[in-house]
Amino acid sequence: MKRLFIILVAAFLFCGSLQTQAQNDNITLYFSAEEMPDLIKCLPPPPDTIGVDFAHDILRYMWGKTQRSDSARAAIAYRDAVWDYDSLFVEFDVPFGLKISKEGTPEIYKYLVNSLSTIDQTRVVPKAFYHRKRPFERFREHMLTVYEEKYLSGEGSYPSGHSQRGYATALLLSEVNPANADTIMARGFMYGESRVIVGAHWQSDVDASRLCAAIGMARLHTSPAFLEQLNKAQVEFQRLTGLMSSTDDASQFVNLTDVVPDAILEIRYYSTYNFVGARVDGYLEPTALLTRQAADSLRAVSDDLMKQGYRLKIFDAYRPQCAVDHFVRWAADVNDTLMKPYFYPEVPRDRLFELGYIAKKSGHTRGSTVDLTLFDMATEKEVDMGGTIDWFGLESHPDYRGITPEQYHNRMILREAMLRHGFKPIGEEWWHFTLKNEPFPNTYFTFPVKKL
Repeated sequence: MKRLFIILVAAFLFCGSLQTQAQNDNITLYFSAEEMPDLIKCLPPPPDTIGVDFAHDILRYMWGKTQRSDSARAAIAYRDAVWDYDSLFVEFDVPFGLKISKEGTPEIYKYLVNSLSTIDQTRVVPKAFYHRKRPFERFREHMLTVYEEKYLSGEGSYPSGHSQRGYATALLLSEVNPANADTIMARGFMYGESRVIVGAHWQSDVDASRLCAAIGMARLHTSPAFLEQLNKAQVEFQRLTGLMSSTDDASQFVNLTDVVPDAILEIRYYSTYNFVGARVDGYLEPTALLTRQAADSLRAVSDDLMKQGYRLKIFDAYRPQCAVDHFVRWAADVNDTLMKPYFYPEVPRDRLFELGYIAKKSGHTRGSTVDLTLFDMATEKEVDMGGTIDWFGLESHPDYRGITPEQYHNRMILREAMLRHGFKPIGEEWWHFTLKNEPFPNTYFTFPVKKL
């Protein structure tokens, strides 16, 4: 019978939680309620009605009543009683250092709502299991927030849902802006005290709820989706507060293979098989990034060439400025000739800048340039283009006639497909193309190459 009662009460509380969630669109839970920790196993039971712990709860209840005479503190406690996410987030705008809203900070908002909705699930079962009488009910006195009484009477007070949500919000925001963690956490602590002041909860309810929030946060950190959204929230905060340079902002870039799934990657600068002979600075993973616009146009190229029996093979796409700086340092070291036989056997090292093979600024760094070739799906081999990429010599010019007619024809297949879909070539490299209407023609980005 007791178990049935617990289930019924838990269902009632959970329906209230769902109603709150319904106020927010597109909520994604990182874990189901069953996948979250069982707080009955984690928490100590609430204090018995006899003993020093409950005596402390009573003393704190009396303390809370004295705080109501402080109009400023009472007003905060009254605001903290509002049970919706938007009202909660407003209370953290100042300590967080940025106004939080669905429209103004969409990634931070999504991070908070999804995380809190996941953690909120954990309070339902212990509330129903312990079904502890609230202080205003025990003393038969009105709360400061009288309007809450009809909703809270008989609901059970251990642990405190408001306090758990407020403290979890503080923990979440402290990860986005760790520099303000002290003031953010102080506000989260105050949020729990407000529940004592209004008479909704015992101090031990509030103390337990902070532990609940920490347990929930620990579980969230095992979710790759949560960690990904945390990163998006951090980037958004840095960008909006000026902590991130515009050149560090990768928000307008995509993983190329997410848009062009048929593309084959051979990222030469992540390997040692390139003209430098070592992994190039800034290439942290063997992946390819492009601006959204360039990737969409390259998808059209891929679809076009797939009909002709070809896939695209990508050697390089976005290139961070530190990689270009690495090339410059390499070029200055005339004694390093390790890869000379493979990429520049006839070009003097001291003329690489003069002849235009290396520059201190690269179109790749603007994010809409790609180095690529064709892959024949029938033979399952690279198409013969009459030369390798990054060959420093006249043979790399697209119109070079010292190659066979078939090799020249192959170059033109790639060139014409790229031109049809908005890319422009250069006169020195048959493999190099830039989106004509590139979105960042004057920005040289600095973030590293790794999966977004």
